[in-house]
Amino acid sequence: MPSPTGPRPPLSPPRAPGPGLRIQARGLTQQVRGAGRVLHDVSFDAAPGRIVVIAGSSGAGKTVLLETLAGLRATGEGAVTHDGGQPGPPGPEFGFVPQEDVLHRDLPLHRTLVYAAGLRMPPGTSAESVTAAVDRVLVPLGLSHRAGTPVRALSGGERKRAGIAAELLTGPRALFLDEPTSGLDPVTGAALLRTLRSLAEGGTTIVLTTHVLADLLRGDRVVFLSPGGQVVYSGEPGGLCRAFGVDTVEDVYDAVAGGAVAGAGSDGTGPDSAADDSAKAEPAPGEPVVRHTGPAQPLPRPRVGAVRQWSLLTRRGAALLLHNRLSVAVLAGSPVVIVAMFAVLFRAGAFDPADPDPGSTAMIMFWIAFGAFFFGLTYGLLQICAELPVLRREWLAGLRIGPYVASKLTIMLPVLTAADALLLAVLRALDRLPAAGWDTYVSLFVSSVLASAAALALGLLASAAVSDPGQATLMLPLLCFPQVLFSGAFVPVPRMTGAGETISRAMTNRWAFEALGSGIGLDALWRDGSSRLGPPLLTSYGDSFAGPASGDWLILAGFTLVFLALTWTVLVRKCRGGVVRGRAGR
Repeated sequence: MPSPTGPRPPLSPPRAPGPGLRIQARGLTQQVRGAGRVLHDVSFDAAPGRIVVIAGSSGAGKTVLLETLAGLRATGEGAVTHDGGQPGPPGPEFGFVPQEDVLHRDLPLHRTLVYAAGLRMPPGTSAESVTAAVDRVLVPLGLSHRAGTPVRALSGGERKRAGIAAELLTGPRALFLDEPTSGLDPVTGAALLRTLRSLAEGGTTIVLTTHVLADLLRGDRVVFLSPGGQVVYSGEPGGLCRAFGVDTVEDVYDAVAGGAVAGAGSDGTGPDSAADDSAKAEPAPGEPVVRHTGPAQPLPRPRVGAVRQWSLLTRRGAALLLHNRLSVAVLAGSPVVIVAMFAVLFRAGAFDPADPDPGSTAMIMFWIAFGAFFFGLTYGLLQICAELPVLRREWLAGLRIGPYVASKLTIMLPVLTAADALLLAVLRALDRLPAAGWDTYVSLFVSSVLASAAALALGLLASAAVSDPGQATLMLPLLCFPQVLFSGAFVPVPRMTGAGETISRAMTNRWAFEALGSGIGLDALWRDGSSRLGPPLLTSYGDSFAGPASGDWLILAGFTLVFLALTWTVLVRKCRGGVVRGRAGR
C-alpha cells in the first residue's frame, strides 16, 4: 500500500537480529503546520540497550522528535535510520507509548492485555501462547499481582507500566515513550525509570521525552533541545551541568532559555559533537555488535486477518459494554423511558374502529419511529469517542478500521433488535397498537430495526467526529431536534416549504415514520372506502403513507451504509494524523 508521501521502496532481505535497534538521526529538520519549524539540524545516536532522554522546555519539539525517530512522522529534511534502514511501523521491531493511557479501563488488566496481544501478535498464535506472553511481560513490570484488577483501579504508575506491558508483548527491540513520568509522584516516577533501566539492561533501546528534572540524570545520554528545536547538548548526564557552567539542572533550563549553548567539554559534548555520537555509541564490552553494509528496509509484518480482528474486537467490545455501568444503564434505561412515555401520552384503544382516534394513531407511529431512532443514536454516541487514543495506538500496531466499525455494528444491532421487538410487544400488550396479522407486525419490526440501524450508524459517525464523551453528550439534542421537526409528523411534508422538504429528505426519521405508517396501513385505516377524504390531520399528510414500506427500507439501509462509510473515513483520517507509513486501506 503506498504511503501518503509516495510509494514505499522495494523490500530487501531481512536484517540480522540484534539486542536492540541502533537509531540514528542526521541533520533532522522538521516543519509542523501552524507552528513552523520545530526542529533544526538535529543529529545524534541512540545505541542498543541504552536509555536516551530527550529534554527541553515546552515547545522545543521533543514529541515531534520522538515521533520522527519512531517513524510516525515523515522526515522533512535529513534522515532517521534504524540499524541503517528505514524505520518500520511500531511492533514487533519497536513500540510507542504516548502520553495518554492507551488501554481500556473497564476490564481486568490480564484480560485487557490478552485482547491487545490478539491484535499485535502474529496470525495463528495460539491462545496458550498469548496467555503465556501476557504472563511473561507482567513479571518484570511488577504487575503480576494486579493481573485481576480492572485497569481503572490501577495507580497512575501502574497504568504507565501496563501501557508498556502492551508494547512488550511482541518483544520490541526499541521502546519510545512520550513523557512516561508526567503526572507521577517522584517515588513512582523513579520506580518507572528503574523498570525502563531493567529493560535496557536486557538489550532494549529506550528513547523517552521528559519534563521531570530527575529523569535527565537517570539516562545514559541526554539530548537537550533549545526552544528553536536545536540540539544544544548531547552527551552523558554527568556532563550536562558542567557543559553549561552551572550547578543544577534547573539552571541548565534557564541558561538554554537565555540562548546559551553547551561549551565543548572533556567528553566531547558541544554544539558540533552530535554527529560524532555514533563513535561513542559503540556497544559495551561483551555486547553483541550489529554491522550493516547498507540500508535495509523492514520486512512487512503479517497482520491479523480482517475476520479474526472483527471477531476479537466484537468479543472485547461486548465485554467492555457489560463491564461499563453507564453503557448498561443506557441499554436498560432507554426502552423503559420510551415505553413509559407511550403509557403516559396515549390512551389505550386508539386504533379501535368503534372509538377511533386517527390523530393519535399517526403520533404513535411517529413516536415508535423516534423511539427506534433514540435507541440507536444513544447506543452509538459513546462507542468510539471514549476509546480514540486506544484506537490510534492499535491502528499503528495493525488494526484495520473496517473490522473495528463492523464490530460496533455487530455488538449493538442485536441489542437494538431486541429493544425494538420489546417495544412493539409491550405496546401491543398495552393496547397502543391494533390486533393485526403477522405481516403487519413483521413490517413494523423491520421498519423499526432499520430505523435503529441508521441511527446507530449516525451515532457512530458523531462519536468518531468528536473528541470526548462530553462532546458526544452535547451532540444528542443537536441530532434529535431536526429529526423531530423535519420528520413530517408535526408539520406534514406536503405542508412544508421547499427548503423544509429538502431538509426532511436527509432525516432518517422521516422515512422510518412513513415506513411505519405504510406498514400499519395508516393511509387507508380511517377512510370510508368511498372517498379519499379523511380526518383533516391525516388528509394533510397527502400520499406520505401511500407507497410500500419496502421503498422506505431501501432508503434507511442506504443511510446506514453512507453513515458507516463516513465513520470509516473520519477514523482513518484521525488515525493517520501525522503518520507517514502506508495504512490507508485499514
